[in-house]
Amino acid sequence: MSDQTGPSNCQICDQPFPDQAMIPGGTVRHAVAQRIRTDHPGFDPNKPVCASCNAKYRSDYVRSLLEAEHGELTSLDEQVIAALRDQELVAADINEAFTERQSIGQRIADRVAAFGGSWTFIGLFGAIIVGWMAVNAGLLLAKPFDPYPFILLNLVLSTLAAFQAPVIMMSQNRQAAKDRLEAEHDYRVNLKAELEVRLLHTKLDQLLSHQWKRLIEIQQLQMDLMEEIERNGRNHG
Repeated sequence: MSDQTGPSNCQICDQPFPDQAMIPGGTVRHAVAQRIRTDHPGFDPNKPVCASCNAKYRSDYVRSLLEAEHGELTSLDEQVIAALRDQELVAADINEAFTERQSIGQRIADRVAAFGGSWTFIGLFGAIIVGWMAVNAGLLLAKPFDPYPFILLNLVLSTLAAFQAPVIMMSQNRQAAKDRLEAEHDYRVNLKAELEVRLLHTKLDQLLSHQWKRLIEIQQLQMDLMEEIERNGRNHG
């Protein structure tokens, strides 16, 4: 004989769910339960609620908290609320997501900027300039193609700088965009973690309060039992 029970209906959406997808109504946070009672006055803490409905009303409660603290919500706040409602993770690999959106021109700009800012480029370009001046100073060629003061070399350097500067700026702009994306991602992760911790703390406070009430009830029962035993002892004495 199987010990598994059949699906039970959520008291909010009235849809059947397996037991592992349900939570006791009594464990729903008090403020969230109040929002549920606004739409469903017959909410019973002794009946189960599906995780989806709980997440929906919890996200509504979080929205009200953020609106009370921040005023108008930003698009990042809306994304965090949606992640709470859909029970999704907001952590992601920013480097992988950013790399996938690169165009061919952007990849070339990054490589040119990386090479132009390396010691390899400085050493190679310095060797080329020194060789150019040595050849055209009359040391190796009787009739140099770019004699002193190396006007052609100046033109080449100016042209190279004119092309290299915007390529480096494109790469810097992409790095700035990546930094903004990482900052937004960190904000979403930190905000969701803060909200989850706040909800968890409130949940623990609720459970502790419930446990204290149970302990007081048990102590009261123990005291009543001891008084009854004492009275019976006196009667028999």
